Amino acid sequence: MGRVSQAQARENRKRIVETAARLFRERGVAGVSVADVMAEVGLTHGGFYKQFASKDALVAEAVAQAFGEAGERLAAASREDFVRGYLSAEHRDRRGDGCPAAGFGGDLSHDDQGTAVDAYAKGVDRYARELGSLADVATLVGAIVLARATAGTEISDRVLEAARQALISGD
Repeated sequence: MGRVSQAQARENRKRIVETAARLFRERGVAGVSVADVMAEVGLTHGGFYKQFASKDALVAEAVAQAFGEAGERLAAASREDFVRGYLSAEHRDRRGDGCPAAGFGGDLSHDDQGTAVDAYAKGVDRYARELGSLADVATLVGAIVLARATAGTEISDRVLEAARQALISGD
């Protein structure tokens, strides 16, 4: 096999991080192995260690990447439109490309991931600055976590609606 060009290596790394961010949010960090990520990308497990020092290093990059994407969506939308989209059944049901605060929160609360926790904290802080307060972020994230945990029951939609009303109308 020939060597991979620097441009191809950068593209491979980008695909690995994007895929890991999606899989980690779908299944949890513990539920996804390095081999799972690499198989999804179509690269060998051995090639992972040419790109990353460890799975923890990948988790940190995946967290930062996911918050970067979410921050761009937040910055591009009005506050009300963002809240409505965030607190929707569609967002509830699409974990893989959903909120990184909700998607990674449980994993990072159990393990000291070092740089992943730092990336997470920066992402939450950006959300708070864009939305207006940490209380708003806590309401959004708490609501989506509760709605996902109760998906398929009537309480799930009620949670989303109650949080939407609280954040949009101020009630």
